[in-house]
Amino acid sequence: MLSFRDVVSGFRKLKIESHFPVMAHSSLSAFGEVHGGVETVLAALLATVDDVMMPAFTYKTMVIPEMGPQDNAITYGSGHDLNQMAEFFDPKMPADSMMGVLPETLRHMPEARRSGHPILSFTGIGVDAALQTQTLTEPLAPIHALCEAGGWVLLIGVDHAVNTGLHYAEKLAGRKQFTRWALTPLGIVECPGFPGCSDGFEKAAPLLSDLTREVQIGEARILALPLNEMIQRIKNWLVENPTAMLCDRVDCERCNEVRRTVENSSLRPKPLSG
Repeated sequence: MLSFRDVVSGFRKLKIESHFPVMAHSSLSAFGEVHGGVETVLAALLATVDDVMMPAFTYKTMVIPEMGPQDNAITYGSGHDLNQMAEFFDPKMPADSMMGVLPETLRHMPEARRSGHPILSFTGIGVDAALQTQTLTEPLAPIHALCEAGGWVLLIGVDHAVNTGLHYAEKLAGRKQFTRWALTPLGIVECPGFPGCSDGFEKAAPLLSDLTREVQIGEARILALPLNEMIQRIKNWLVENPTAMLCDRVDCERCNEVRRTVENSSLRPKPLSG
């Protein structure tokens, strides 16, 4: 069984200077047995770095309208049952279970803060300024703020399929973004800038290998990458290879829409020079 000292020792082997902020994605079960569970892992992380941010997304607020913009990778009018179950966004709403238990545990800490996006909120300690940059139209702005602060991505027992920073690289590369809608106490609000599918993001791992620091803690593989360098490299890759990192599922609406966008762009007549 892993102890607090074991986890702290593992995180410190990554040699991330404590004053640099970290955006962490995690799976507690990846460690195996940890004495004290999620509280031990979170305490060990906060003993290693001063400032931590995690996604605290709330997909249960999402609704599907009867109509909306075209080419949006959504089947309008198909959300009757989903809409019936949708919940009003509240800053105290639990993070979606897909985020893992660490973000929810972090969110409950007295010094933690949370951004206000009704679908794509982030929570964290010591990252108030980054959280405040988020708006409805710029949901990934906190990632940009961490880039400017020399931040790192930490993948705790997970791979790049949950690496939210790669969504920001997609945006910078000009990849198609989507619009979704959320239920709030003020009514249904439109949320542009919604990212695409991340199921194919592990395809980026070979390109990022030389930027990646890796340690093993118990059964968990822990990866750390400098955020800005990672994003710039993936952005450049996507500019050169616009369909890179798309998933292979034939029924993926978002990836298929990106492919259509790329194909249509390549078929457009190029402007004559001179």
